[in-house]
Amino acid sequence: MKNYVIAAVSAVALMLSSQIVAADIEAGKSKAAEVCASCHGVDGNSPAPNFPKIGGQYRTYLAKALNDYKSGARNDPIMTAMAANLSAADIDNLAFYYSSLPGTLNSNK
Repeated sequence: MKNYVIAAVSAVALMLSSQIVAADIEAGKSKAAEVCASCHGVDGNSPAPNFPKIGGQYRTYLAKALNDYKSGARNDPIMTAMAANLSAADIDNLAFYYSSLPGTLNSNK
């Protein structure tokens, strides 16, 4: 019984890790420059106070937010329109890219 539990946990961990590796940071960087940088900045740390800083944010949070904008579960006229044209791969890649960047959310500047 113990071996089945260990095998099941290992299988789930392997599936989750393969989803993380499936994201392409370079594709995310390219899509960010094309779609996101004008508001959020190339590094995700927009100096404009009306655009959230997303550099260094959790990957899962970014993916959920984009998926929620795309589905309508979260509503913002600009972000809903931006997310509408993103594929599932685009969302994963963007979340992976922005989460890999240093953030300024907790800086003392």
